[in-house]
Amino acid sequence: MMIDIDQMTMEELEQLNERIVERLKFLDTLHAHQSMMAFNIGARVSFDSKRGRQVGILTKFNQKTVVVVTDDGSRWRISPQMLSKVKDVKPEQSVIYYNKKAKE
Repeated sequence: MMIDIDQMTMEELEQLNERIVERLKFLDTLHAHQSMMAFNIGARVSFDSKRGRQVGILTKFNQKTVVVVTDDGSRWRISPQMLSKVKDVKPEQSVIYYNKKAKE
């Protein structure tokens, strides 16, 4: 569907702009919500920041962001699209793997 904006009045353009902005905000909220659904409160997550890779626990869902408390105690409010799940490695598994490599 193509809208001929050249024929629209200032008032019509302002109304169209308002509807577009509302729709974009809705879609942004929808995408954030869908991304949040991939995680649970208490999940170990990681994300990149200006200070490097951060690892922590997801503690709260907000409307468009999540709160992560990192291992160093810092509290971050970030977009859920930036998160990655962290797979916990059991200490026994890493010792067995290390011992296997050492014997080879």
